[in-house]
Amino acid sequence: MPRPIQALIDPQAIRHNLARVRAAAGDANVWAVVKANAYGHGIERVFDAMRSADGFALLDLSEAERVRALGWRGPILLLEGVFEARDLELCSRLGLWHTVHCDEQIDMLASHKTHAPHRVFLKMNSGMNRLGFTPDRYRAAWARLNALTQVDEISHMTHFSDADGDKGIAEQVQRFVQASQDLPGERSVANSAAVLRHCEQAGVRADWVRPGIAVYGSSPDHPQHSSAQWDLQPAMSLRARIIGVQHVQPGDTVGYGSSFKADQPTRVGVVACGYADGYPRICPTGTPVLVDGVRSRTLGRVSMDMLAVDLSALPDAGMGSEITLWGRSSQGAVLPIDEVAAHAQTLGYELMCALAQRVPVTVLESASE
Repeated sequence: MPRPIQALIDPQAIRHNLARVRAAAGDANVWAVVKANAYGHGIERVFDAMRSADGFALLDLSEAERVRALGWRGPILLLEGVFEARDLELCSRLGLWHTVHCDEQIDMLASHKTHAPHRVFLKMNSGMNRLGFTPDRYRAAWARLNALTQVDEISHMTHFSDADGDKGIAEQVQRFVQASQDLPGERSVANSAAVLRHCEQAGVRADWVRPGIAVYGSSPDHPQHSSAQWDLQPAMSLRARIIGVQHVQPGDTVGYGSSFKADQPTRVGVVACGYADGYPRICPTGTPVLVDGVRSRTLGRVSMDMLAVDLSALPDAGMGSEITLWGRSSQGAVLPIDEVAAHAQTLGYELMCALAQRVPVTVLESASE
Protein backbone atom coordinates (compact mmCIF):
# COMPACT_ATOMS: atom_id res chain seq x y z
CA MET A 1 0.00 0.00 0.00
CA PRO A 2 1.38 3.45 -0.88
CA ARG A 3 2.01 6.01 1.82
CA PRO A 4 -1.40 7.52 2.72
CA ILE A 5 -1.05 11.05 1.38
CA GLN A 6 -2.34 12.59 -1.83
CA ALA A 7 -3.17 15.87 -3.48
CA LEU A 8 -6.45 16.11 -5.33
CA ILE A 9 -7.10 18.53 -8.20
CA ASP A 10 -10.71 19.53 -8.82
CA PRO A 11 -11.35 20.62 -12.43
CA GLN A 12 -14.90 21.66 -11.63
CA ALA A 13 -13.60 24.12 -9.03
CA ILE A 14 -11.31 25.64 -11.65
CA ARG A 15 -14.19 25.98 -14.09
CA HIS A 16 -16.26 27.66 -11.41
CA ASN A 17 -13.47 30.05 -10.41
CA LEU A 18 -12.72 30.97 -14.01
CA ALA A 19 -16.39 31.75 -14.59
CA ARG A 20 -16.44 33.80 -11.39
CA VAL A 21 -13.47 35.86 -12.57
CA ARG A 22 -14.95 36.29 -16.04
CA ALA A 23 -18.16 37.63 -14.54
CA ALA A 24 -16.16 40.20 -12.56
CA ALA A 25 -14.08 41.17 -15.58
CA GLY A 26 -16.98 42.42 -17.67
CA ASP A 27 -16.22 42.43 -21.39
CA ALA A 28 -12.49 41.84 -20.99
CA ASN A 29 -10.77 38.79 -22.38
CA VAL A 30 -9.33 36.50 -19.71
CA TRP A 31 -5.87 35.00 -19.62
CA ALA A 32 -5.62 31.77 -17.68
CA VAL A 33 -2.27 32.20 -15.91
CA VAL A 34 -0.48 28.85 -15.74
CA LYS A 35 3.04 29.92 -14.78
CA ALA A 36 4.93 27.80 -12.23
CA ASN A 37 3.33 24.65 -13.68
CA ALA A 38 -0.14 26.11 -13.13
CA TYR A 39 0.71 27.23 -9.59
CA GLY A 40 1.77 23.71 -8.71
CA HIS A 41 -1.41 22.08 -9.97
CA GLY A 42 0.11 20.78 -13.22
CA ILE A 43 -0.58 22.32 -16.62
CA GLU A 44 -1.71 19.02 -18.12
CA ARG A 45 -4.06 18.39 -15.19
CA VAL A 46 -5.87 21.75 -15.42
CA PHE A 47 -5.82 22.38 -19.16
CA ASP A 48 -9.24 20.96 -20.00
CA ALA A 49 -10.84 22.93 -17.15
CA MET A 50 -9.30 26.14 -18.51
CA ARG A 51 -10.30 25.74 -22.15
CA SER A 52 -12.96 28.44 -21.70
CA ALA A 53 -10.21 31.04 -21.19
CA ASP A 54 -9.33 33.32 -24.08
CA GLY A 55 -5.62 32.62 -23.78
CA PHE A 56 -2.89 31.17 -21.60
CA ALA A 57 -0.26 33.34 -19.89
CA LEU A 58 2.96 31.79 -18.61
CA LEU A 59 6.67 32.41 -18.17
CA ASP A 60 8.89 30.12 -20.18
CA LEU A 61 9.06 28.48 -23.53
CA SER A 62 8.84 24.94 -22.22
CA GLU A 63 5.48 25.74 -20.64
CA ALA A 64 4.32 27.26 -23.93
CA GLU A 65 5.36 24.10 -25.77
CA ARG A 66 3.36 22.01 -23.32
CA VAL A 67 0.23 24.11 -23.85
CA ARG A 68 0.59 23.89 -27.64
CA ALA A 69 1.15 20.12 -27.36
CA LEU A 70 -2.19 19.85 -25.54
CA GLY A 71 -3.88 21.21 -28.64
CA TRP A 72 -4.32 24.89 -27.77
CA ARG A 73 -4.29 27.03 -30.91
CA GLY A 74 -5.31 30.34 -29.32
CA PRO A 75 -3.14 33.09 -27.83
CA ILE A 76 -0.25 32.30 -25.49
CA LEU A 77 1.55 35.17 -23.77
CA LEU A 78 5.07 35.06 -22.33
CA LEU A 79 4.69 37.30 -19.29
CA GLU A 80 8.40 38.11 -18.99
CA GLY A 81 9.09 38.03 -22.70
CA VAL A 82 12.18 36.40 -24.18
CA PHE A 83 15.49 36.03 -22.38
CA GLU A 84 17.78 35.82 -25.40
CA ALA A 85 17.52 36.49 -29.12
CA ARG A 86 17.17 32.87 -30.23
CA ASP A 87 13.98 32.58 -28.14
CA LEU A 88 12.27 34.68 -30.82
CA GLU A 89 12.64 31.82 -33.29
CA LEU A 90 10.51 29.58 -31.09
CA CYS A 91 8.05 32.43 -30.58
CA SER A 92 7.65 32.57 -34.35
CA ARG A 93 7.31 28.81 -34.69
CA LEU A 94 4.77 28.47 -31.86
CA GLY A 95 2.92 31.70 -32.61
CA LEU A 96 3.57 33.18 -29.17
CA TRP A 97 2.78 36.68 -28.05
CA HIS A 98 5.41 38.13 -25.75
CA THR A 99 6.04 40.96 -23.35
CA VAL A 100 8.63 43.62 -24.07
CA HIS A 101 9.86 45.33 -20.91
CA CYS A 102 13.38 46.60 -21.70
CA ASP A 103 15.53 48.09 -24.45
CA GLU A 104 17.47 44.85 -24.82
CA GLN A 105 14.33 42.99 -25.88
CA ILE A 106 13.62 45.66 -28.50
CA ASP A 107 17.20 45.22 -29.75
CA MET A 108 16.60 41.47 -30.05
CA LEU A 109 13.51 42.08 -32.16
CA ALA A 110 15.31 44.60 -34.35
CA SER A 111 17.92 42.00 -35.31
CA HIS A 112 15.48 39.10 -35.61
CA LYS A 113 14.81 37.70 -39.07
CA THR A 114 11.21 36.60 -39.41
CA HIS A 115 8.56 36.33 -42.10
CA ALA A 116 5.74 36.66 -39.58
CA PRO A 117 5.79 39.85 -37.46
CA HIS A 118 5.32 39.45 -33.73
CA ARG A 119 2.44 40.46 -31.46
CA VAL A 120 4.02 42.14 -28.45
CA PHE A 121 2.79 43.53 -25.13
CA LEU A 122 4.75 46.64 -24.16
CA LYS A 123 5.04 46.77 -20.39
CA MET A 124 4.94 49.95 -18.36
CA ASN A 125 6.49 50.25 -14.92
CA SER A 126 3.70 52.32 -13.41
CA GLY A 127 4.92 51.87 -9.83
CA MET A 128 5.62 48.19 -9.22
CA ASN A 129 9.32 48.80 -10.00
CA ARG A 130 10.04 45.32 -11.24
CA LEU A 131 9.86 45.13 -15.03
CA GLY A 132 8.83 47.69 -17.60
CA PHE A 133 9.52 51.14 -19.02
CA THR A 134 8.85 54.09 -16.75
CA PRO A 135 6.06 56.40 -17.92
CA ASP A 136 8.52 59.05 -19.15
CA ARG A 137 10.25 56.47 -21.40
CA TYR A 138 7.19 54.53 -22.48
CA ARG A 139 6.21 56.42 -25.61
CA ALA A 140 9.77 56.33 -26.95
CA ALA A 141 9.85 52.57 -26.46
CA TRP A 142 6.53 52.29 -28.28
CA ALA A 143 7.89 54.39 -31.17
CA ARG A 144 10.93 52.12 -31.50
CA LEU A 145 8.73 49.02 -31.60
CA ASN A 146 6.26 50.60 -33.97
CA ALA A 147 9.05 51.31 -36.46
CA LEU A 148 10.15 47.66 -36.65
CA THR A 149 8.95 45.46 -39.51
CA GLN A 150 9.40 42.53 -37.09
CA VAL A 151 6.52 43.83 -34.96
CA ASP A 152 2.87 43.65 -35.88
CA GLU A 153 0.42 44.72 -33.18
CA ILE A 154 1.55 46.41 -29.97
CA SER A 155 -0.59 46.00 -26.86
CA HIS A 156 -0.08 47.85 -23.58
CA MET A 157 0.23 46.32 -20.15
CA THR A 158 1.11 47.13 -16.56
CA HIS A 159 1.01 45.38 -13.19
CA PHE A 160 -0.44 46.74 -9.95
CA SER A 161 1.57 46.51 -6.75
CA ASP A 162 -1.21 47.20 -4.25
CA ALA A 163 -4.43 45.88 -5.77
CA ASP A 164 -4.89 43.73 -2.65
CA GLY A 165 -4.37 46.54 -0.13
CA ASP A 166 -5.57 49.91 1.07
CA LYS A 167 -3.39 51.89 -1.34
CA GLY A 168 -5.26 50.47 -4.30
CA ILE A 169 -4.55 51.08 -7.96
CA ALA A 170 -5.68 54.65 -8.66
CA GLU A 171 -2.19 56.20 -8.88
CA GLN A 172 -0.85 53.50 -11.16
CA VAL A 173 -3.93 53.63 -13.36
CA GLN A 174 -3.47 57.37 -13.78
CA ARG A 175 0.18 56.94 -14.81
CA PHE A 176 -0.70 54.13 -17.21
CA VAL A 177 -3.56 56.03 -18.84
CA GLN A 178 -1.59 59.25 -19.22
CA ALA A 179 1.53 57.64 -20.64
CA SER A 180 -0.34 55.43 -23.13
CA GLN A 181 -3.05 57.94 -24.05
CA ASP A 182 -3.99 57.90 -27.75
CA LEU A 183 -1.59 55.06 -28.54
CA PRO A 184 -3.36 52.31 -30.51
CA GLY A 185 -3.56 48.78 -29.20
CA GLU A 186 -5.29 46.68 -26.59
CA ARG A 187 -4.78 47.14 -22.85
CA SER A 188 -3.91 44.37 -20.40
CA VAL A 189 -4.23 45.11 -16.70
CA ALA A 190 -5.54 43.48 -13.54
CA ASN A 191 -4.35 40.46 -11.61
CA SER A 192 -6.78 38.51 -9.43
CA ALA A 193 -7.04 41.19 -6.75
CA ALA A 194 -7.58 43.97 -9.28
CA VAL A 195 -10.24 41.99 -11.13
CA LEU A 196 -12.24 41.16 -8.02
CA ARG A 197 -11.73 44.44 -6.13
CA HIS A 198 -11.29 47.18 -8.71
CA CYS A 199 -12.49 46.18 -12.17
CA GLU A 200 -15.46 48.54 -12.14
CA GLN A 201 -13.39 51.40 -10.73
CA ALA A 202 -10.19 50.81 -12.69
CA GLY A 203 -10.57 53.89 -14.86
CA VAL A 204 -8.98 52.11 -17.78
CA ARG A 205 -10.50 49.98 -20.50
CA ALA A 206 -9.20 46.47 -19.95
CA ASP A 207 -9.16 44.34 -23.07
CA TRP A 208 -7.34 41.56 -21.22
CA VAL A 209 -7.15 40.64 -17.52
CA ARG A 210 -4.63 38.26 -15.97
CA PRO A 211 -6.15 36.33 -13.04
CA GLY A 212 -3.85 33.85 -11.39
CA ILE A 213 -4.41 32.79 -7.80
CA ALA A 214 -8.19 33.28 -7.86
CA VAL A 215 -8.56 30.68 -10.61
CA TYR A 216 -7.06 28.14 -8.21
CA GLY A 217 -9.43 29.05 -5.39
CA SER A 218 -7.28 31.21 -3.13
CA SER A 219 -8.32 34.69 -2.01
CA PRO A 220 -6.02 37.37 -3.47
CA ASP A 221 -6.54 39.66 -0.46
CA HIS A 222 -6.76 37.31 2.52
CA PRO A 223 -7.55 38.01 5.35
CA GLN A 224 -9.60 41.01 4.23
CA HIS A 225 -11.74 38.64 2.19
CA SER A 226 -11.86 34.87 2.38
CA SER A 227 -12.12 32.63 -0.64
CA ALA A 228 -15.71 31.88 0.35
CA GLN A 229 -16.54 35.60 0.38
CA TRP A 230 -15.22 35.83 -3.18
CA ASP A 231 -17.18 32.67 -4.07
CA LEU A 232 -14.04 30.75 -4.95
CA GLN A 233 -13.64 26.99 -4.58
CA PRO A 234 -10.40 25.15 -3.73
CA ALA A 235 -8.81 23.57 -6.78
CA MET A 236 -6.19 21.69 -4.75
CA SER A 237 -6.75 19.63 -1.62
CA LEU A 238 -3.98 17.97 0.35
CA ARG A 239 -5.14 14.95 2.33
CA ALA A 240 -3.31 12.36 4.43
CA ARG A 241 -4.20 9.80 7.07
CA ILE A 242 -3.34 9.11 10.68
CA ILE A 243 -0.71 6.37 10.91
CA GLY A 244 -0.31 6.30 14.68
CA VAL A 245 -1.93 7.46 17.94
CA GLN A 246 -0.23 8.49 21.17
CA HIS A 247 -1.75 9.25 24.59
CA VAL A 248 0.24 11.94 26.38
CA GLN A 249 -0.14 13.13 29.94
CA PRO A 250 0.21 16.62 31.48
CA GLY A 251 3.84 17.66 31.19
CA ASP A 252 4.58 15.36 28.24
CA THR A 253 5.87 16.95 25.05
CA VAL A 254 5.34 16.23 21.36
CA GLY A 255 7.87 16.35 18.57
CA TYR A 256 11.32 17.81 18.00
CA GLY A 257 12.36 20.54 20.38
CA SER A 258 9.50 19.71 22.76
CA SER A 259 7.75 22.89 21.59
CA PHE A 260 4.33 21.53 22.63
CA LYS A 261 3.81 20.53 26.27
CA ALA A 262 0.47 19.00 27.24
CA ASP A 263 -1.42 20.65 30.09
CA GLN A 264 -4.03 17.87 30.17
CA PRO A 265 -4.40 14.28 28.95
CA THR A 266 -4.25 14.52 25.15
CA ARG A 267 -4.79 12.08 22.30
CA VAL A 268 -2.32 12.78 19.54
CA GLY A 269 -2.72 11.62 15.97
CA VAL A 270 0.46 11.18 13.91
CA VAL A 271 -0.13 12.09 10.26
CA ALA A 272 1.71 10.93 7.15
CA CYS A 273 2.64 14.42 6.01
CA GLY A 274 5.68 16.57 6.64
CA TYR A 275 7.78 19.34 5.18
CA ALA A 276 9.24 16.96 2.59
CA ASP A 277 5.71 16.78 1.18
CA GLY A 278 5.48 20.55 0.91
CA TYR A 279 3.73 21.26 4.20
CA PRO A 280 5.45 24.28 5.81
CA ARG A 281 7.85 23.37 8.60
CA ILE A 282 7.26 26.78 10.15
CA CYS A 283 3.58 26.03 10.92
CA PRO A 284 3.22 26.28 14.71
CA THR A 285 0.99 24.48 17.18
CA GLY A 286 -2.56 25.55 16.44
CA THR A 287 -2.40 25.50 12.65
CA PRO A 288 -5.86 24.32 11.54
CA VAL A 289 -6.51 20.89 10.03
CA LEU A 290 -9.66 18.88 9.36
CA VAL A 291 -9.94 15.45 10.99
CA ASP A 292 -12.61 13.46 9.14
CA GLY A 293 -14.02 16.83 8.14
CA VAL A 294 -13.98 18.28 11.69
CA ARG A 295 -11.75 21.19 12.51
CA SER A 296 -8.81 20.56 14.84
CA ARG A 297 -5.18 21.74 15.15
CA THR A 298 -1.59 20.68 14.80
CA LEU A 299 0.61 20.01 17.84
CA GLY A 300 4.33 20.66 18.03
CA ARG A 301 6.91 20.95 15.30
CA VAL A 302 6.40 19.62 11.77
CA SER A 303 8.88 16.85 10.90
CA MET A 304 10.18 15.79 7.51
CA ASP A 305 7.61 13.02 7.05
CA MET A 306 5.09 13.46 9.87
CA LEU A 307 3.15 15.97 11.89
CA ALA A 308 0.89 15.65 14.94
CA VAL A 309 -2.73 16.69 15.37
CA ASP A 310 -4.98 17.03 18.40
CA LEU A 311 -7.62 14.29 18.73
CA SER A 312 -8.73 15.19 22.26
CA ALA A 313 -12.19 16.35 21.23
CA LEU A 314 -12.57 13.68 18.54
CA PRO A 315 -13.10 10.32 20.26
CA ASP A 316 -14.06 8.56 17.03
CA ALA A 317 -10.90 9.58 15.22
CA GLY A 318 -7.88 7.29 15.14
CA MET A 319 -5.80 5.09 12.88
CA GLY A 320 -6.72 5.73 9.25
CA SER A 321 -8.73 8.90 9.89
CA GLU A 322 -8.55 11.38 7.06
CA ILE A 323 -6.61 14.59 7.67
CA THR A 324 -7.20 17.49 5.32
CA LEU A 325 -4.19 19.78 5.44
CA TRP A 326 -5.88 22.28 3.12
CA GLY A 327 -8.74 22.26 0.65
CA ARG A 328 -11.88 20.12 0.70
CA SER A 329 -12.30 17.02 2.82
CA SER A 330 -14.09 13.96 1.48
CA GLN A 331 -16.95 14.94 3.83
CA GLY A 332 -17.27 18.28 1.99
CA ALA A 333 -15.86 20.59 4.66
CA VAL A 334 -13.36 23.18 3.40
CA LEU A 335 -10.17 24.40 5.05
CA PRO A 336 -8.98 27.40 2.98
CA ILE A 337 -5.35 27.18 1.99
CA ASP A 338 -5.05 30.86 2.94
CA GLU A 339 -5.65 30.05 6.61
CA VAL A 340 -2.86 27.49 6.67
CA ALA A 341 -0.57 29.87 4.81
CA ALA A 342 -1.27 32.64 7.32
CA HIS A 343 -0.07 30.39 10.16
CA ALA A 344 3.08 29.78 8.11
CA GLN A 345 3.50 33.53 7.65
CA THR A 346 3.20 33.20 3.89
CA LEU A 347 0.61 33.07 1.10
CA GLY A 348 -1.44 30.31 -0.46
CA TYR A 349 0.62 30.75 -3.63
CA GLU A 350 3.71 29.34 -1.91
CA LEU A 351 1.93 26.29 -0.51
CA MET A 352 0.49 25.39 -3.91
CA CYS A 353 3.81 25.79 -5.68
CA ALA A 354 5.73 23.90 -2.98
CA LEU A 355 3.80 20.64 -3.27
CA ALA A 356 6.52 17.99 -3.39
CA GLN A 357 7.02 15.62 -6.30
CA ARG A 358 6.72 12.61 -4.03
CA VAL A 359 3.06 13.42 -3.27
CA PRO A 360 0.73 11.45 -5.57
CA VAL A 361 -1.74 13.65 -7.42
CA THR A 362 -5.26 12.61 -8.44
CA VAL A 363 -7.53 14.58 -10.76
CA LEU A 364 -11.10 14.30 -9.55
CA GLU A 365 -13.86 13.40 -11.96
CA SER A 366 -16.43 15.33 -9.95
CA ALA A 367 -16.45 17.95 -7.19
CA SER A 368 -18.28 15.59 -4.87
CA GLU A 369 -15.56 12.95 -4.83
